[in-house]
Amino acid sequence: MTTLITDTRTVFSRELRPVLRDPFTIIFSMVQPLVFLALFAPLLPGADALQWFVPGIIVMSCLFASSMTGSNLLFEIQTGSHERMLVTPLRRPALLIGRALKEIVPMFAQAALIVAVCVPFGFRFNLAGALLGLVVLATFCIGLGALSYTLALAAKNQEWLFWTVQQTLIFPLLLLAGVLLPIENGPGWLRALAKGNPLSYVVDAERSLFNGDIWTSATVSGVVAAAAVAALGLWAGVRAMRRSD
Repeated sequence: MTTLITDTRTVFSRELRPVLRDPFTIIFSMVQPLVFLALFAPLLPGADALQWFVPGIIVMSCLFASSMTGSNLLFEIQTGSHERMLVTPLRRPALLIGRALKEIVPMFAQAALIVAVCVPFGFRFNLAGALLGLVVLATFCIGLGALSYTLALAAKNQEWLFWTVQQTLIFPLLLLAGVLLPIENGPGWLRALAKGNPLSYVVDAERSLFNGDIWTSATVSGVVAAAAVAALGLWAGVRAMRRSD
């Protein structure tokens, strides 16, 4: 276990170093969420539209960023870097877990930037609830990042396969989570699909937590959904990494 933790820390540092050296990538990734904020928020009715919309946008930025991280591993596979990592003494699970944990740092930075931009426009948040919400979101990011790496390992040299699957899944997950528009007033079949989407529970939990409603059923459901995604992602990712050649 000590070796696994040490190896995970080594991989985590290796993956995080390029992000710290070039933080502009985090800022550039904020363009899309900010565009959604600027174009969709004014269309929402009510004076508290930002209270409903901003937590969802934070989850959306996490979804976009974490789901695309497998492309970095795909690039390493194509250039032979991943093959060289496999023959090092590092444990195979650490190669996946360290990468997945790295997703937490950009997520925190993106969430802080979104909140900082929205506060002058009237967005209010509960600090304790927001911090707890970021922990829930970090758990979800780990699982989603691990699933993205799993997809990259499955795609290997077929880059088109990775992007086809990623782009095919990401927007249905986003829309069925009710990030941009409420699902409650939709038809029955749409609400049924939303209930099967784990992201919808995470979004509801973030809205409750950022507004200070910590002890609610939405929060519990979001924690369970995030933990389930993390467990599934790490299990699938570690399994794929052990079989990687």
